[in-house]
Order: sequence, then C-alpha cells, then structure tokens
Amino acid sequence: MNGITIMIISLAVLLLAYILYGRWIAKKWGVDPKRKTPAYEQRDGVDYEPAPKSVVFGHQFASIAGAGPINGPIQAAIFGWVPVLLWVLIGGVFFGAVQDFAAMYASVRNKGRSIGYIIEKYIGKTGKKMFLLFCWLFCILVVAAFADIVAGTFMGFTVTDGMQSANIKANGAVATTSVMFIVFAVALGLILKYAKLPTAVNTAIAIVMLVSSIIIGLKMPVFLSLDVWHILVFVYILIASVVPVWILLQPRDYLNSYLLVAMIVAAVIGVFVANPQINLPAFIGFEVDGSYLFPILFVTIACGAVSGFHSLVSSGTASKQIKNEKDMLPVSFGAMLLESMLAVIALIAVASFASGEAAAQGWNTPAQVFAGAVSGFLTTLGLPSDIVYTLITLSISAFALTSLDSVARVGRLSFQELFLDDSITDENMGKVRKVLTNKYFATIITLVLAYGLTLVGYKNIWALFGASNQLLSVFAFLACAVFLKRSKKVRWFMYIPLGAMLAVTFTALGMTVYNKSTALIMSSSTDIFGDVLQLAFATLIIILGVCVVIEGFRQLFKKGDIEVKNEVIV
Repeated sequence: MNGITIMIISLAVLLLAYILYGRWIAKKWGVDPKRKTPAYEQRDGVDYEPAPKSVVFGHQFASIAGAGPINGPIQAAIFGWVPVLLWVLIGGVFFGAVQDFAAMYASVRNKGRSIGYIIEKYIGKTGKKMFLLFCWLFCILVVAAFADIVAGTFMGFTVTDGMQSANIKANGAVATTSVMFIVFAVALGLILKYAKLPTAVNTAIAIVMLVSSIIIGLKMPVFLSLDVWHILVFVYILIASVVPVWILLQPRDYLNSYLLVAMIVAAVIGVFVANPQINLPAFIGFEVDGSYLFPILFVTIACGAVSGFHSLVSSGTASKQIKNEKDMLPVSFGAMLLESMLAVIALIAVASFASGEAAAQGWNTPAQVFAGAVSGFLTTLGLPSDIVYTLITLSISAFALTSLDSVARVGRLSFQELFLDDSITDENMGKVRKVLTNKYFATIITLVLAYGLTLVGYKNIWALFGASNQLLSVFAFLACAVFLKRSKKVRWFMYIPLGAMLAVTFTALGMTVYNKSTALIMSSSTDIFGDVLQLAFATLIIILGVCVVIEGFRQLFKKGDIEVKNEVIV
C-alpha cells in the first residue's frame, strides 16, 4: 500500500459522502434557502452578522482543526493503519459530520443559540447546569493536553534517560517563530483597529509578518527546557484569555488562515509527489502495550472522526454568521469532512516512517512527526527541509495555541455561568458569588487545575480528554435528537452514533477510574497527584454524564407531549 492510494480512496469516500449523504440529510431536515436566518433576525454587528459562505467556512474549519486531527491518528497508529483509516472515514461521515450539521441546524432554528441553551430548552435547567460543569472540566483537560503538546514541540533539547543533551535547532526555531508570531499578531491587531488600511494592504502586511517570523526563528532559535516552556505557555494562555479579542485573537486567526492553507496544500502536494510507502502494519492487534482497540481507538481519534467540541463551535459562533440556510451543509458537514482528510494525511505521515525512525530524529510529539514527514515528502521538490519543517510545525503549534486560549475562555465563561442566575442582579449578588464570577478568579482556577494535569503529560491524559470530548458529542447528539423529535424531523440515523458513543465513553471513563483506583490502592502509582486528579475528574464526569443522559433519554423517548420551558409541543 502507498500514500497516493490511501489518499485517492479517502477523497472519493468523503466526496461521495458529501454529495449523497449530506444532501440527503439537508433535504430530510427541510433546509430552506428562503428562510431568514438568525444572522439577520438578531443582527447586532458583534456576534450576529451575516457573512459569505467562504468566510464562515474558514472560521468553522480554523476553529475545529487544531492539533487534534494530527495528534489523534498518530497516537492511535499503534493499532495499525487500517483501524485508524476505517474509524476516520466511517466516524467522520456518519458520526462527526452528522453531529456538526445537527448542532448548527438546531442552533440556526433556535435563534443562533448554543448547544447549552438547546439542552436547557429541551432537557431542562438542571441539565444545563450539569452541562456547564462538564464543559468546565472538559476545557481543563483540553488546556492541559494541548499545553503539553505545544511545550514539547518548543523544547529544543534531546532527552535521553531523563538527561538533556544536544540542542535541536529545528525545535528552537519553531519556538522563536511562534513567539514572534504572537508579537506580530498584536502589532497587526493595532494596525487593523486604528490604521483602517485597505484589505489588500492588510494582507500584504500579514504575509510580510509571517515570513519575517520564520526568518527570525531560523536565525535565532531559543533553547529552553520543557518545564520552562510549560510555565511560559500558561502565562501566555492567562494573558490571551482575558485581553480584548481584537488585540490578539482576531489578528492571530487572520495570520493563521494563511498558515492553514499553506500546511494543507503542502501536505497534499507532498503525498502526491513523494508517494510514500506505508511501512506501518495494517493491523497490529486488539491489545497493544496494555491499550485495547475498544474503546481506546475511538477516544484517541476524536477530531478527524467525531469531536464533541465541534458542537460548541457549530452552535456557538458559526451559526450566528450563516447568511443562508443552504450554507449550513458546506460549513458544518463539509468542514468536518475536510478535517477527516487532514487526519488521513496525518496517518499517511506517521505510517511512512520505519520503526523507530521518527524517534531517532528527535521527533517526540505528533506535531514534530507530522512536520518531519511532510518536510521529507517536499524535499523531493527541492524545497529546503528546515524551512518546510519550521513552517509546518509553526502551523500546528499556532492552531494549538488558538485552541488553548479559546478553550480557556470557554472554560472561564462556563465556570462563571455556573454561579449566575437570571434572578440575581449585580446589586444583590453576594461577596462569594462575586468572587466566583470574577473573570480573573475563574481563569486562574481553571488554569491552575490544567497546569497540574499538564505535568502528568499529554499521553497519559489523552484518553481521559478523548473520552470527555466524546461524551460531549453524546450530549450534542442527545440534545439535537430531542430537538428533531420536537420539530417532527427524521432522526433515526442519530441513534446509532448516539448509542455507539455512549458505549465508548462510559467504557473508557470506567477503565480510567478502575486503573487509577487500582494503582492508588496497590501503591503502584508513580504520580500520586496526577492519578488522584485524573480519578477525581473521571468520577465526576461519569456522574455528570449519567445525570444528563438519563434526563435526555427521558425527554427523547417520552410519549405524548414534549415540555419545552413554558410551552407544550405536540
């Protein structure tokens, strides 16, 4: 088997899925091009603002495509390339794309409200409170996992038996480039806000900044330890998650769009030019190094197959910008399938290495493995490997950083909203409640817990993060299924992914609780703090999940009328 064959098969499957399955769902749900969307009905020029299909698609894809579709398939490759490919294609089409489309559709038909609001409206206020608590815990796991990945990507040392040795120039260059990227993003933010230059000029400035950051990174690599990078990354997250969005997030996403296009185009060209051979075995086993194919494969590969986090994006921001209901299909269903394609490229990248080859090059994180493979593909075109490696790794780290501060904001807002109530005003709010709803307190408590989990290492918490992410998809499927029932729309194809993800998530979380409990009871734990923290998270997430699922199923399979707040729908 070779890379081009896998690429062509995947492209054909995903394209046919969009044309046949996606359009069939849109027809069954009655997507109406003439219906006025919330972007017009609720238009405020801030959150609700109609945008062209291409613009909303870019926002959706940039938001959901972080390090996940690269990290997951590379880690799951321990089971062989066939299970990974099957789950990416089947999961992406019948699970992920359906969830993203359903979440956006439900949101657009509910004034552009988030999945949390849909849960409150169709499942109840208690369900929403539990959902907010779950979201907060989930965001902590995301920050912990991605912060460790970014710090590991920046670490400019080779580590052998716990000892730091030779400098890795490529990693040091990526670190410097990423820092300069952030500095330039702030400068661009000031230019965009105050200079009011034409779009063409802003684009030219952004490209110059991007190229300059790469040149500075190659010329001035920075070499710091993993622990130092952990601290610096969290300092960045703290600042980025509380400053106004125009000064960092918006201009950085503007720069990110160019990186995203460059990375995907380069990767696809690299595969077709180099046509790498697949050196990874097709199937290694149902049990590998203590990890079982079920459920580990399905929680390790979240982004690229199905990711509950996508439902927050589809219903939280993109739905407020949909100009025409017919745009929902390409923006949600289409963006998810493109992410599946990125996961396939990541699989081809890791499968092209011979056993031990990546580790011998000092590539310890999935981002480094991916960048190393793609840069190797493109050297066949005569492109300099160090520049391509830096550009690809910068792209991945930039999107991981985007996910980090965006998720930190969501976590902070979820924590604050837990202690807010419509009946309580600022004037009669108690001192304790004022502290709990303070954005700085909410941010710090979120990041302190995330930092503790980061020290455990992303590989050790990825399964817990993946299970939590997939449980979030269960909530999304459940809320959307109840909404579709209320709307009298076809929904039977939602039940299979809902049931499958229920089995996957609770099995994975149960295994985590059992393993961590056993390690602590038998005194075999090598990291008591980390294991206790993971055990507490897993236990609480299971309890919250069971409560939300029970209430959701009660509404879903309730005969007769469905209560929706103060109205009764027959």
